[in-house]
Amino acid sequence: MQQIVQRLSSLRRLIRPLALTFIGIVFFSLGVAYFFVFVYRTATLPPIFSFITLQFIPLWARGLVFAILGLMALAVGIWQLSGVAVIPLNTQVDTSGELVLAYQRDQTPPRMTILSGGAGLLITASLGHSAQRLTCITPVQDPVEYYYRASSLFNFENVVFVVPTPEPQEVFVELDDGQRFNIKHNIAHDERLAERHVVNIYIGDEQGPVAAPLPVTQVALDAIMSADVIVFGPGSLYESILPNLLIPDLRDAIRRSKACKIYICSLMTEPGMTTGYSVGDHVRQIVRFGGFTPDYVLVNTPRIDAEVRRIYAAARQMPVFLSPEEYEETAVSTTDRITTRDILVEGAKVIEADLATAVVQLTASLDHPGEGRTVRVLRHDPEKLATAILEVWKRR
Repeated sequence: MQQIVQRLSSLRRLIRPLALTFIGIVFFSLGVAYFFVFVYRTATLPPIFSFITLQFIPLWARGLVFAILGLMALAVGIWQLSGVAVIPLNTQVDTSGELVLAYQRDQTPPRMTILSGGAGLLITASLGHSAQRLTCITPVQDPVEYYYRASSLFNFENVVFVVPTPEPQEVFVELDDGQRFNIKHNIAHDERLAERHVVNIYIGDEQGPVAAPLPVTQVALDAIMSADVIVFGPGSLYESILPNLLIPDLRDAIRRSKACKIYICSLMTEPGMTTGYSVGDHVRQIVRFGGFTPDYVLVNTPRIDAEVRRIYAAARQMPVFLSPEEYEETAVSTTDRITTRDILVEGAKVIEADLATAVVQLTASLDHPGEGRTVRVLRHDPEKLATAILEVWKRR
């Protein structure tokens, strides 16, 4: 009963116009009734009209039948009317005198495609319960078996892992000092390379890029072309995000896709790869190698605990932040009535939100396998990311 009252209460702003409409319908119905009475009494009508007007029952019964039918139709109409969105006018904002009725946002879950790698791909795989279909495309250098084994530790629903090419490919990066490394080389943990950063990435070998065209799996192309949302990240820019953008056919499919493209920016810089990178630097690399600009960039904003910051600083890592000189704040009209201001970086809308959580992680020693220590690290939070991505989807 409470739900019924609550639903009908949405019509409280329409009581006066509804009452006036009802009075108008009553007078109109009386006029039509008088006209039909006149025609019925003065004209010769076929016998079927005697049946339609219920001449075979008493006059009072006819009135009762039509009254009941009218009340039923009126009740159904009012109930349907109460189910639409009624937006009250704000005369201080808009004096056009318009009223929007029957507006309802599409509640169908989006079809999502994720391009990431490592732990980041497993983090976003938790979005499976919020998607109509979730396809995770693994980095071109990684075999898919790794992700299936890792995902078996979780209870992922509605998630499919696919590879972009039939066979894994070798990905190389070139650093600012000219050195070239296979991306599988543990660059971020090589202290000799800590101050370096990547200037180029390609599929090939130490000599240079491959000349032959790369075959692409049809399932990866279908996942891109049918997606409503394409998410890049979270994950290493050069290990997890950019490798798949080096595949021409896959890159072209992403560029042609009408899906909402969301890039989840890294929390911290990576020694030897993204040293000194800001949010804008990350976006520029996607534009450079992908040939497109993400629609949205999600950036973690809350203050990082001093202890966690010291741990990362010791590892030559710094938070990825927005550099004031590289963005512009532009007024963007999102609806006919509401105007919001969005931060744009390289044409992408940047949304700052709480996306991470500090967790305690056991770190093993490579030199002494039997030894280990616990440290606090910053990781993207699956639930926070899911909330942010779905909010962007609703905002589209």
